[in-house]
Amino acid sequence: MFDPAEREASPDAPRLVLGIDPGVSRCGYGVVRRDGSTFRAVAYGVIRTPPRDELPTRLATLLRELDALMVEFPPMAMAVERVLFQVNTRTAMSVGQASGLALALAGRAGVPVVHYSPNEVKLAVAGDGAAGKYEVQQMVTRLLQLADVPDPPDAADALALALCHWWRAPLAAAGAGPGRQGGASPRLTEAIAAAVAREGAR
Repeated sequence: MFDPAEREASPDAPRLVLGIDPGVSRCGYGVVRRDGSTFRAVAYGVIRTPPRDELPTRLATLLRELDALMVEFPPMAMAVERVLFQVNTRTAMSVGQASGLALALAGRAGVPVVHYSPNEVKLAVAGDGAAGKYEVQQMVTRLLQLADVPDPPDAADALALALCHWWRAPLAAAGAGPGRQGGASPRLTEAIAAAVAREGAR
């Protein structure tokens, strides 16, 4: 688990979004807060469960870890990757099980949940719905001003989900559905421009 040295003084003060890249073997998580046009990773990492354990035991482990995460970093919203059954049925089942646990915890805590497709996340973070995984990881690193690319990729995907919600939430509040948005929100656009400028100045 990654935890920056600087922790929040009060768990109620920051407005946090928790991104979840669900999976039973590896469940990525990323907690992101925003200060104006600046985004910061509060915590991120991957929850793993031993393949040798029985499925009920693995799900119990995942449930316990997710619960502890939400207690430590109470989110105002949870962004979860949408399950795509057409890719791989076995993988989709695993993703669906992990996603269900996250949704149940969010429901118990009264935290709103929003699902985003991989293309929506890529569009939000990289400005291109067809962007590759490497491009997304690089933009997550830039936007959050991280010293290194989040590893494993599941952690980067979870952070990207949280960033995606920071982009989409204002659009949804303004009544812009998935087919109506014309681009990233001004806040995220500013953050992307600032991140690219910082990279070019090095």
